[in-house]
Amino acid sequence: MSTLAKILLVDDDNDILLALKMLLVSEGYHVSLTQTPQAALAALKRETFDLVLMDLNYSLDTTSGEEGLALIEAVRKDDDEIPIVVMTGWGTIEVAVATMQNGANDFIQKPWENERLLAIINNQLKLASSEQQSKKLSRQNQLLQQQVNGDITDDIIAKSPAMQQVLGMINQVAQSDASVLLTGENGTGKSLFARYIHTHSPRKNAPQISVNMGAVTETLFESEMFGHSKGAFTDAKATRIGRFELADGGSLFLDEIANTPYSQQGKLLRVLEDREFEKVGGNKTQQVDIRLICATNADLNLAVEQQEFRKDLLYRINTITIEIPPLRSRLEDIVPLAQSFLHKTAVKYGQEVLTLSSDAQSALCNYNWPGNIRELHHVMERAQILSQGKEITTEALGLTLASAAASSTPTNLPGGTLTTLEQNENGELETLASLELEILELRLSHFNGNAIKAAKSLGLSRSAFYRRLGKSE
Repeated sequence: MSTLAKILLVDDDNDILLALKMLLVSEGYHVSLTQTPQAALAALKRETFDLVLMDLNYSLDTTSGEEGLALIEAVRKDDDEIPIVVMTGWGTIEVAVATMQNGANDFIQKPWENERLLAIINNQLKLASSEQQSKKLSRQNQLLQQQVNGDITDDIIAKSPAMQQVLGMINQVAQSDASVLLTGENGTGKSLFARYIHTHSPRKNAPQISVNMGAVTETLFESEMFGHSKGAFTDAKATRIGRFELADGGSLFLDEIANTPYSQQGKLLRVLEDREFEKVGGNKTQQVDIRLICATNADLNLAVEQQEFRKDLLYRINTITIEIPPLRSRLEDIVPLAQSFLHKTAVKYGQEVLTLSSDAQSALCNYNWPGNIRELHHVMERAQILSQGKEITTEALGLTLASAAASSTPTNLPGGTLTTLEQNENGELETLASLELEILELRLSHFNGNAIKAAKSLGLSRSAFYRRLGKSE
């Protein structure tokens, strides 16, 4: 253990304090002495300690341990992580259980064995260090992921008037700390603009944590968002850091916010209003500083009318609402986006970048793009990989039947059937992934972005629906 570890000793017996100090200093620890619970709490406010080693009984009550239990509870209100080791001359199972329930990490009976006491202290310090390192690594991983993603400014193409207006508003909003709600059809790139807002904000050096709210199950909502303490429930074998805590100091992006379980929306509202929360099974209220960005392809006002979304939560998240236009309203951006996707695909697979024929460019601009940018990305990736020669033709895009399928009226199942999707223009069978993606997007479009209804119509759970949608991308 590092010789810089600082231990706070709390005992009303001066001889015991001196004996413990001699033992711990000889092991390389820094030691501070206090004789009352009040003095201990004052010391914890003045300094940062790595561990508290404390007695249970003091001068006011030398048998019940009530003063010591109250001290543990008071320490835990301010610090949920510092290891607490309890000593007492009244070593019973009942006392040990009570101290652990109140938040102590370990227990030793007086008179103690030096080797056992040192082993307990060393073990608790190692465990605390490991948890802190885990939290630090989680933050670092988020930052590294952002670095891997690179400068997303290169991914933003805004030659069209519609996108120039949106980008101008986003650049202005990014400098503030206001909550932003991004709306628009499925596949318009809302998550990309959420990252753009974060990377152009004063919080850009802190992490942006993203959560797909449609994939968070109702039963695990609190654990996922707020974290849980070890032992909070049957499978809680270790303390978990929630998304709000991970985003502290940075931005929290809640994608598909409309699909937040209604029963959990009040809990989400509380942390957004008060900027504080408690871990599941924890007894410490934690403060959090985040910039909130949300996105949805649903009509939240309609969801409020249908009592599927709380009105007070809507007012909390929509300080500024920005609608991302569909691709069909961005004609000037279609070809530049297509060329960008071709370049990325070529780099990804080590290929020569293909060019678009003039007819292919016209076909791209005349297509309706029901799947928006996501669909364009898939079309260009497939064309880059499968095209023969150095130029992509109209036929290689395979848009004709897909366009007909997108505009056709479903005859039996909501969101369309498989009959118009089974073959491409050359009569070849579409891949399973391609078919599945088109079905999912058609069904989602049919239900106006309501993932719960779309999933139910396909016989899927909401989380399974989102897993399949993500896998198909």
